[in-house]
Amino acid sequence: MDTLMWEAKAAEGRGAELLRWALDEGVRAVADPAVRTEVFVAGDRVVVIAVGERPPRRLPDPPEELVDRPPHAWPFTRVHLAT
Repeated sequence: MDTLMWEAKAAEGRGAELLRWALDEGVRAVADPAVRTEVFVAGDRVVVIAVGERPPRRLPDPPEELVDRPPHAWPFTRVHLAT
């Protein structure tokens, strides 16, 4: 596994706060300069993708009041295509 995708759905009206938490706390939990981390938003969802030799298995859970349901996390292995 070299990629982690983490996704959380914000509680009603809490999208901006969940995004701030992901930027301040979630990304900080990766804390490995060998892992590239990107954060995306789509409506009330926040997605963090961490790619590198040893990405975390999960990010910490955000405060319960910020999310509509527990976050989901999926490990992936990157596929290199021959050209």
